Amino acid sequence: MVGLLRKALSVVIPAYNEEARVGPAVEAALAWAKGSGFELEVLVSDDGSPDGTRRAAESATAGRPGVRVLTGPHRGKGAAVRRGMLAASMPAILFMDADQSAPAAEVEALWPGLDAGADVVWGSRALPGSRILVPQPGSRSWVGRAAPAVVRLSGLTEVRDTQCGFKLFRAEAARAIFSKATIDGFAFDLEVLALARRLGYRVVEAPIAWSHVEPSHLSLKRDLAGIALEVLRLAWRLRR
Repeated sequence: MVGLLRKALSVVIPAYNEEARVGPAVEAALAWAKGSGFELEVLVSDDGSPDGTRRAAESATAGRPGVRVLTGPHRGKGAAVRRGMLAASMPAILFMDADQSAPAAEVEALWPGLDAGADVVWGSRALPGSRILVPQPGSRSWVGRAAPAVVRLSGLTEVRDTQCGFKLFRAEAARAIFSKATIDGFAFDLEVLALARRLGYRVVEAPIAWSHVEPSHLSLKRDLAGIALEVLRLAWRLRR
């Protein structure tokens, strides 16, 4: 199917301990939509945050039609994204990070991919047209290089930038993929890619403008090893 019927978009914002950032992310998405002609639904998916994330999200969404807060126990970013993607109602669904490292307005860089017939458009920091406005510090940059190396060794995907938290889906593809997804942690992106390929959906990468934002929830010592283990388990499971 080429093209979408209308510019109507659900924006899913997974959030864990994002009390200070979730409100501005919602406000920025709504402001962008107002000026761009997009019909917008915003879903904040709180991953059981112990801080005031849920309260801040409810304050930002109060009284606004089509803007909701979803809550669940703390299970990981993958679980929070999955909850939001399966609850979304628009014909296209974007998920983005609450830190706005890529703001909602960057969806305009991905939208032509859907209009050209793709089912999933993967925001990428690794293409010639990508713009890194604020680079990661040295240690995080090292993680950014190591994680794709692990992915390439697994043979799961040819996508260059698997971990960029900015992806756009046709709704039917999102529901089919996320209804089968099971990984709750940071490596959920790889499972999404593997399922998309298995289900026959067309995935393309598109360059975006991206900025590193501190603080980050990614821990060099803790998460890289965990991601590597999840990647290897996923590769083994899909080849059984």
